[in-house]
Amino acid sequence: MEYFELAIGCIFINNILLAQFLGNCPFLGTSKKMETAVGMSMAVVFVMVMAGIFTWTVDTYLLKGLGVEYLRTVSFILVIASLVQFVEMFLKKSIPGLYAGLGIFLPLITTNCAVMGACLLNISKEYSFMQALAASFFYAIGFGLALILFAGVRERINLARVPKALQDTSIGLVTAGMIALTFTAFKGMV
Repeated sequence: MEYFELAIGCIFINNILLAQFLGNCPFLGTSKKMETAVGMSMAVVFVMVMAGIFTWTVDTYLLKGLGVEYLRTVSFILVIASLVQFVEMFLKKSIPGLYAGLGIFLPLITTNCAVMGACLLNISKEYSFMQALAASFFYAIGFGLALILFAGVRERINLARVPKALQDTSIGLVTAGMIALTFTAFKGMV
């Protein structure tokens, strides 16, 4: 039951993107086409889960062991940047179409505050290793769900007649706000 509540909390109630407002740059940038949104979601799932594992381990066994918790931000950035470089090299070699579709937004995962936010939330909530692993996975799933939903809506909006003042980013932000409001309906579940 504990992990079910953690899943509902991370995916819907405290969605890293729609409730915590972390990771908006790739959210708005890669949501114009469904294929790109799915690719970005998979990359974020991999990076966020691996970052959750490595940052929890580094914090628990290295930083706290040496009493240098003040180096948490720097060490977490190094871990996340290394993981993103690995993903970038993998996609460039094995899936060049997705690599080209993600463009500049793939390296932006390094500075994606959603990944860093999930890692810091795991530490601040004092999760065990398994809880940190599960929370990282569920935060990433919530990010992917929001991104894919938004991409689907944006593809439909591109076919509709939108007033000139609301085209492009404006309608995107309004739509993102409405999707965020729908996620608040889950607040009373856990």
